[in-house]
Amino acid sequence: MALPPTILHADLDAFFASVEQLDHPEMRGKPVLVGGRSGRSVVATASYEARRFGCRSAMPMMRALALCPHAVVATPRFDRYSELSDRFMALLGRYSPLLEALSVDEAFLDVTGSRLLHGDGVTIARAIRAATRAELGLTVSVGVGPNKFVAKLASDMNKPDGITEAPLLDATLLANWLAPIGIERMWGIGPKSLPRFHAANVITFGDLQRMPEHEVLARLGSHALETQLRARGIDNRAVETEHDRKGIGHETTFAEDVLDPECILETLQFLVESAARRLRNAAGTTRRITIKIRFGDFETITRSTTLDADTDRTLVILAAAKDLFTRWAAREFVAVRLIGVRLECTAPGDETSASLFADPNAERDRTVDRVADAIERKFGKGMIGRGRPPK
Repeated sequence: MALPPTILHADLDAFFASVEQLDHPEMRGKPVLVGGRSGRSVVATASYEARRFGCRSAMPMMRALALCPHAVVATPRFDRYSELSDRFMALLGRYSPLLEALSVDEAFLDVTGSRLLHGDGVTIARAIRAATRAELGLTVSVGVGPNKFVAKLASDMNKPDGITEAPLLDATLLANWLAPIGIERMWGIGPKSLPRFHAANVITFGDLQRMPEHEVLARLGSHALETQLRARGIDNRAVETEHDRKGIGHETTFAEDVLDPECILETLQFLVESAARRLRNAAGTTRRITIKIRFGDFETITRSTTLDADTDRTLVILAAAKDLFTRWAAREFVAVRLIGVRLECTAPGDETSASLFADPNAERDRTVDRVADAIERKFGKGMIGRGRPPK
């Protein structure tokens, strides 16, 4: 008999702030805000101690410091975050090859086929939590469910350092488990669409579960039929590995809309550097680069470019991604809720083949990447860092 699907969603708790507290013992137990100190700076991550004062990600730093004047402000160290992110993903990969990284600090894991070796979903979740604490010094919250949507919802229920299991075997039990949850927790329902659901007397998942299909169509539109399936715990999306997607990407969602383009560019650079490193580790190259931008109402756009030749060079990929963003921002910038980058993989190739003459800058960049990767393989990640390119 086939085993029931078992999907985990693992999410590192207050990742950037937790890393700062890990590396700086004097910050432990204190409110920590990761970000800059300028008048336009925003909070990248707030520790749980800072959140008790109302501080949160994407909040203007001046506002956060007004709420919590004694908070410690830590300058982001993206190389260090990337190192621990890579180690976290490798740790998860020990429990299943079916791993889908959503961002630098969270991933889906399909452990259906791993249960005979590692135990049931909760047992694997406990092992991941223990290994994350022992090997990385960080805490992780894990949701266990029959599909991606439910697992992600569950992982947020007992933060930090918690494990939540949703019903796996019985659709009725699962629907009842979901029923009391507020509809604002539903993926795809943002500040603009939430009043429409409330106006239709849909306050919880259960309200949407019980609404007749014809009423959903009439009052909420055809797109809400899929939302109704999610409210009942139905989600048939598979966990997509990098091999399945033929691409490597990272994205991150801000807690609130971000109005500062420079903050978004800083985050984009971090995502690009991590994706480029993974691309090289997989012996891959890319030619097509896509950035993903989502707004507060969940409208999502993408902007893509195709390079003249295949590459795995961080600086080339970064320049292309930043150009895509700045050209969009110059014309139509609005507040951003999510930013991401995706590198479409091509067959490994020699990017100098498009030219009769080697580009000395390309050779230099390639050498820097190669040496940095070799040092990390020999001595461990984080032993060498890349300087920031000029704006």
